[in-house]
Amino acid sequence: MDPKTEENSSIVRDFETKKSFPLSPKILAIYLIIIAIGIGTGFVLSNGGKSPSASPTSSSSVSEGATYGSKDTKTFKDTAEGELTEGGIEDEGQYHLVRPGGESQNVYLTSSTVDLSLFLERKIKVWGETQKAQYAGWLMDVGRVEVLE
Repeated sequence: MDPKTEENSSIVRDFETKKSFPLSPKILAIYLIIIAIGIGTGFVLSNGGKSPSASPTSSSSVSEGATYGSKDTKTFKDTAEGELTEGGIEDEGQYHLVRPGGESQNVYLTSSTVDLSLFLERKIKVWGETQKAQYAGWLMDVGRVEVLE
């Protein structure tokens, strides 16, 4: 057998090793742009359901005409207005709205979204989702509050 043929048929061959970075600067720039867009999109979407108004930290920071809580009107589609008072009925609700027409017109409220204690003794409008109740005529989980007075 010819030595040249023997050399060409060798199983192990040497490959040239490149010492340069495998990504070109253009590809690296594209990856960085994609990552930045992903982070920006995530930030925008994470704030999408929140109100632009900052949540109040005390009852003195609550201002008339301001709206607090979620802007999700699909989930919180029920509304009611009245003066917020502390106390539920038979362990249903922590607060209730006093409305014209007597006790039978009260709306009993709970909320994991808005701190209702900051709106006590104020006339407010609430958006929420009606819940099943055994004792309350109307039990609502509040997601949004507008201060009327």
